[in-house]
Amino acid sequence: MLGFFMVLVRTSAFFLVGPILGARIIPVQFRMAIVLMLSIFFAAMSPGRFDHMTVSMVEVVILLSLEAVYGLAFGLIVILIFSVVKIAARIVEHQMGFVMAQTFDPLSSEDAQPLSLLMEMLFILLFFSANGHHTLVMILNQSFKVFPVGSSPDMSLLLDSVVKAGSSMLLAGLRLSAPVLCAFLLLMATLAVFARIMPDMDILFLSMPLRAGLGLLFCGMAMPFVLEFVTEFSSWMGKLLPI
Repeated sequence: MLGFFMVLVRTSAFFLVGPILGARIIPVQFRMAIVLMLSIFFAAMSPGRFDHMTVSMVEVVILLSLEAVYGLAFGLIVILIFSVVKIAARIVEHQMGFVMAQTFDPLSSEDAQPLSLLMEMLFILLFFSANGHHTLVMILNQSFKVFPVGSSPDMSLLLDSVVKAGSSMLLAGLRLSAPVLCAFLLLMATLAVFARIMPDMDILFLSMPLRAGLGLLFCGMAMPFVLEFVTEFSSWMGKLLPI
C-alpha cells in the first residue's frame, strides 16, 4: 500500500504543475480519476519493495516528500518547454502594441493577452493531434524506471535540469519570434524614413494598424514552425529531463 501511495504522490505532483491536466478548467473529479488510473498502472509496473516493510511515520513522510520532489521537478520541466509558443506570442504582442489588451484565459481562470491565448490553444490542439499526451505518460513511466520509488533525488541534477529547461524556453521562444522581430525592425526603420521625408504625417496613427496586421500575418506564417515544434517535443524532453 505504501508503494502505491508513493506512486500516487509522484503522479499527482507531476500533473499538478504539468500542462493541460493541471489547468483549472479541468474538473477536479476528472483529474483525480486520471491520476488514480495512471497510478494504479504505474504501481502494477513498479516493484513493491516497500509494501512488506515496517516504516515509521517520519520515514513515510520523508518517502512521500521525495516522490513529490520528483513529480514537481518533472512537471516543471515539461511545463517550461510547453510554454515556448506562449512566450513567443507574448514577445510578438509587445511589438504589436497589444500589451493592454486582456481576455479571459479558461486554462488559468485569469486575464491573458488574446494573441498568446490563441496561439496556446492552437498549440494544445496540435499537441493532442500529434499524440503528445501519450508522450507525457511515457515520460512519467520512464521516471519510475530511472528513479524507482523510494530513491533519493539528486537535487543538483534536478535543479540543473530545471534551469536548462527555463533557459531553453526563453531561447526557443526568442528564436520562434525572431522573424517577426526582424519584420517589425524593418517596419520601424521604414516609418522613420517616412517621418523624415514627410514630417506632417501622423506616424503613430499609421503605425498601429500596420503593426497589428504585420503581427497577425507573421503569426499565420509561423504555424508550420509551431507544428514542427510539436513533433520535436519528445526530443526536447529527452534532452532536458534527467531520465
